[in-house]
Amino acid sequence: MVEEQQTPQMGFNIEKIYVKDLSVEVPHAPSIFFEREAPEFAVELASKSVKLEQDRYEIVIKVTVTAQKGDKTYYLVECAQAGIFRITGVPEEQISLALGIGCPNIIFPYARETISDVILRAGFPPLQLAPFNFEAEFLRQQQAASQAPGTAH
Repeated sequence: MVEEQQTPQMGFNIEKIYVKDLSVEVPHAPSIFFEREAPEFAVELASKSVKLEQDRYEIVIKVTVTAQKGDKTYYLVECAQAGIFRITGVPEEQISLALGIGCPNIIFPYARETISDVILRAGFPPLQLAPFNFEAEFLRQQQAASQAPGTAH
């Protein structure tokens, strides 16, 4: 009897979504609450992944939001929203797609909610961050890496 080789079953599981780090600063409180001019907003976003064990990964999205007008900072919020994912049976060359696009797309709405809530609790109107295109960012990073000096084409 010939034994058939079984291909591993593909699996993608969210094991945990959590806030890894969170800070809010309102350096000019309470006088900043009397300002009539609307602040300008700057948003920075970065993501990274770490392999925890054979098929388990931690993905962290760090979002920094700064609201300021001139030299006055209304608030500064830094949020590191994370998730633990188990990915099985996925070909190695496709793991980077899951880690760079799929997982961040799952985590980002949680980061948006956390940031909006903490800004509201700091005494300001909630801020709704615009959706982020992780696929476009992933492709941009891949293209930049392939064009880096010393990279084989």
